[in-house]
Amino acid sequence: MKFAVLSSGSKGNCALIQTDNTKVLIDLGVTKSYAEEKLEELGVDPKEIKAILITHTHVDHIQGLKVFLKKYHPKLYVNKIILSLLYEYVDDFDYVLYETSSFNIEDINVYVVKTSHDVKGSVGFVLSNNNKSIVYITDTGYINSKYFDKLKNHDLYLLESNHDTKMLMDGGYPFHLKKRILSDKGHLSNVDASYYLSEWIGDKTKTIVLAHLSDDNNTSEIALKTLGEVLTTKNKKVKTIMVAKQKQRTDWIDV
Repeated sequence: MKFAVLSSGSKGNCALIQTDNTKVLIDLGVTKSYAEEKLEELGVDPKEIKAILITHTHVDHIQGLKVFLKKYHPKLYVNKIILSLLYEYVDDFDYVLYETSSFNIEDINVYVVKTSHDVKGSVGFVLSNNNKSIVYITDTGYINSKYFDKLKNHDLYLLESNHDTKMLMDGGYPFHLKKRILSDKGHLSNVDASYYLSEWIGDKTKTIVLAHLSDDNNTSEIALKTLGEVLTTKNKKVKTIMVAKQKQRTDWIDV
């Protein structure tokens, strides 16, 4: 299994998972042309994308869907709430409705983690193939402890590390927006993300990708420093730690 982030941040989110049998996107919050360009740079023909998992219906996660679906016709994998909300943005699409916490897309097992964000139906995923696994969670104010056992000791974690709390509070955002970001239906801070990762990572974990960083209230350096300090305190180490960026893809990551 291989993984790449095409873009991550408040202006657009999209990631790619490739196995021996299939290629799947998570979200399509970038333009069709941008997605095509980045896929082709990774050696993937956009026609090969057979499925798209949708985490939620905020524009930075679905803005490119309508045009991409019209040209390439992949199936969307959605829950009931996301399905109902998508009809506000997309007219006609092929979809698979999942109503259980676990299902398969070809040779990928998908386990659904309910998240807490200010839009209904939001989710994250644990994706597994051939004893390798990826945790993919962004856009949530917190993560329910009932999922902790399921989230422990995976090969790769992509987790939101949205803001530095001091930068947010000292910055120019209006109070109502600061309150929203800090709420249980907002976004994870660097400290939140570092705490969760320090609880979950294990002997299998090779890679951490910090994602959805705020342009205004965070920096890569601060996010990485915060995580490094927390992991050191917990006496934990991970071989590769990186930051996913806005309108900039990663290289392939072998899981």
